[in-house]
Amino acid sequence: DQGASALAFLSSPWPRWVTTFDLLANVLGYLPFGALCTLALHPRLRGLSAVAVAAISGVALSVALEAAQSFLPARVASNLDVLANATGALAGGIAGTLAAPWLLGRGPLRRLRAAAILPGAEADLGLALLGLWLFAQLNPATLLFGAGDLRDLLAEPAGPAHAARLFVSVEAFTAASNLVAVSLLASVVTRPSAPARTMILGVLVAALSVKALAFAILMRAEHVFAWLTPGAQLGLAIGVAVMLAAVTLPRTARLVIAAVLLMVATVLVNLAPPNPYTAAMLKVWEQGHFLNFNGLTRLVSALWPFAGLAYLILLAARGGGGHTLR
Repeated sequence: DQGASALAFLSSPWPRWVTTFDLLANVLGYLPFGALCTLALHPRLRGLSAVAVAAISGVALSVALEAAQSFLPARVASNLDVLANATGALAGGIAGTLAAPWLLGRGPLRRLRAAAILPGAEADLGLALLGLWLFAQLNPATLLFGAGDLRDLLAEPAGPAHAARLFVSVEAFTAASNLVAVSLLASVVTRPSAPARTMILGVLVAALSVKALAFAILMRAEHVFAWLTPGAQLGLAIGVAVMLAAVTLPRTARLVIAAVLLMVATVLVNLAPPNPYTAAMLKVWEQGHFLNFNGLTRLVSALWPFAGLAYLILLAARGGGGHTLR
């Protein structure tokens, strides 16, 4: 307790030091909040009513978080942050209201989802897992598709030096195994009549684009493709070739292969020695404002394979036929 009211910041003068980055971050950080509020309320609340709920709830959340910062000596509660957060929530609410008919109504996205993806909550959960997998690619500290590394959470990795070819082999196997596993997971929520290979290749392109974007934002511009190592290139080539053949297998076989590859790749990631190339590359990584964000991406990356394995077990327990895809 610093002796002042937790809400004293609301009537304080404007902060003396304001940066454009902080303003933009506080606005953009609440844009998804406002948009998701209006989408969650649709169709019970629409238009101005939905926008008002999004804006008011955004202000309430922001004030609560700023008030909590009053008890943290290293943080400074700011009324300007609340205003920026409110602006972001309002703008997101307006955007969500405008996009709701297209996203949730009988628009092209709904028709595409109905035509390409199986109905039901299980398929929705699979799509959510794929979205989290794409989010995990924002972590530059992992190998390409190398999710499930628990060493940073439990202990500091250490070990003797090894030949370069070992790291190439580990990265190639990790990338290929996870690529095939994620592709097979995606295939089991795809309708048999849908172009599964095209859709999975689209997910792969999205993942590689996210990886490049993460390096462009978080690292220096010259390191934007530093993740595309010889091992990653070999793994991509092998993974795509195996995926194109594996998606034609019966559903049960795809579930089993995906689960086995997830387990094997996760074990390998945790047993592999530290890669000196990755360590040298991360020396230029200045986390700065993205420290907490990078911690979140690392946590999602570490836990994703276990969530994916649980989902595959759920699908296997529920059954659902043995159709193949084209």
